Amino acid sequence: MLPQQFQKITHNGVRGMILARLDTGGSAWINDIAMRMQSDQAVEEYAWLGTAPALREFIGGRTPAELRELSFTVSNKDYEGSITFKSKDMRRDKLGMIQIRVNQLADRALDHPAKLLSALMIAGESTTCYDGQYFFDTDHVEGNSGVQANSIVYDISDAGTGGTPTAPAVDTVAGAILKAIQQMYSFKDDRGEPMNQGAAKFTVQVPITYMAVALLAVTSLLVGGGNTNLLPALKGKFEIDVVPNPRLTWTTKLAVFRTDDAAKPFILQEETIPDVVALGEGSEYEQLNKEQLFGIDWTGNVAYAYWQHACLVTLQA
Repeated sequence: MLPQQFQKITHNGVRGMILARLDTGGSAWINDIAMRMQSDQAVEEYAWLGTAPALREFIGGRTPAELRELSFTVSNKDYEGSITFKSKDMRRDKLGMIQIRVNQLADRALDHPAKLLSALMIAGESTTCYDGQYFFDTDHVEGNSGVQANSIVYDISDAGTGGTPTAPAVDTVAGAILKAIQQMYSFKDDRGEPMNQGAAKFTVQVPITYMAVALLAVTSLLVGGGNTNLLPALKGKFEIDVVPNPRLTWTTKLAVFRTDDAAKPFILQEETIPDVVALGEGSEYEQLNKEQLFGIDWTGNVAYAYWQHACLVTLQA
């Protein structure tokens, strides 16, 4: 019996596979908490302007107010991921393994911004943002805002809820989320005016150990003892989404982010969309190595933006 013949896979075909996979988009939660900013240079400067004044009674003419300005810069970085295939394997891809590996490479590229943003969350208690304070901190101050904290503690014993900080009960997580939302509602801008009073949509980033209880906290109508769960009961007031994030190394923490404002807690700066590089059939690389190389390049970076739309909660007993 003659050996089975297999259709030859071309480098253009592989490149097309990568592009098709990239078109599926990355993690949906990225756009919920990060502002996508296009970049055309190595370093971008962002100037944060203070808020406009509240209305006053018209007495003695107009009194225009100057806007406070804070600025910071974000430098782009180059990232790449590459794989190679033997030219002979391109001619006889029997089990479709090339397509599997190509899809994995594209998925890695799509997941890269989520990886960078997750690292920002983890470092938020020890890395400064635009106001010179740590992103998650207890003493943010801007103008007439007063001292404000977006890093708070939820004491399980005081709240009378169940479980432990590392293994909380459903009502414990529900209470912690509600406390974070309440905290964000208290934030004031640099003129001393409330700035989150219209907030209605939030996303909760939790480590995998909190996954089950966090999902139940926003969906289950009843909690321990048959008591009413507050978060689902408030569905008409708030929309809360839970994101189990495997990259979060927290054991006693969760973070709540406001998602219904144009300003976001983070910046995703992109100089280029993922670009596909192919050194395929007939290339000098292929002739020298008898293999073909395919890669994905991405240039950009992430940064902290509005801490006022984020709140870290640490559970303690």
